[in-house]
Amino acid sequence: MSPKLTASAARQNFSDMVSRAAYGGERIIVHRRKKPVAAVVPIEDLELIERIEGHLDLKAALKALKEPGTIPWETVKKKLRL
Repeated sequence: MSPKLTASAARQNFSDMVSRAAYGGERIIVHRRKKPVAAVVPIEDLELIERIEGHLDLKAALKALKEPGTIPWETVKKKLRL
């Protein structure tokens, strides 16, 4: 289970928290009013998340390209108010 710190405790111990994540591989959850709002994680975890997101985006794009029909760019711009 990941350690949890309040936002104020995280602010007071930021340097230690970063070291624990960077060198100890810890994932630290920051919360406000008992609700998790952020996390400090090792950079390797973030890189993995970003690779997964990129893979999912590519998969969705390839699926969309296989769908029949197209929407003219002008229609898209109008719909998005661009």
